[in-house]
Amino acid sequence: MNDQKRHTVEGLSHAAIRVRSIDDSVRFYTGVLGLREAFRMYREDDFPGTVYLYLAPGQYLELFSGGTREAAAGPDVIGVCHLCLMTRDIRRSFEAVRNAGGPLDSEIRTGNSRCLMFWTHDPDGNEIEIMEMPPESMQAQADRRLSEEA
Repeated sequence: MNDQKRHTVEGLSHAAIRVRSIDDSVRFYTGVLGLREAFRMYREDDFPGTVYLYLAPGQYLELFSGGTREAAAGPDVIGVCHLCLMTRDIRRSFEAVRNAGGPLDSEIRTGNSRCLMFWTHDPDGNEIEIMEMPPESMQAQADRRLSEEA
């Protein structure tokens, strides 16, 4: 395997799940499974739209509020939304995907949590986020805080 492909991704950053009730889901994952809340991101109406739960340094479960169980598939259906793979060098990973002929669904951008990211997808259309977590990102800050508490 060439060096460029070996460094495209380095691990699983998070799995994103859309949930019906953010409060019920946070209670389940923290109270039943013992995960710790890392941080929240709020919508314009001050309701928590996203909650990150800490698994291990750099690894999270991301909960999105507002899911439904309606039969028609769509962006708000409860369940797994996407996988996020982490990298230490977002530009190198972006170029590696491009050079390998992979689909690029976005350019590199800064996310709400101050991470760097771009999107691709697998042959079945499953969405894949590639993310770098610089020191100022909410994920890196939570890693430092929560690993110190362990």
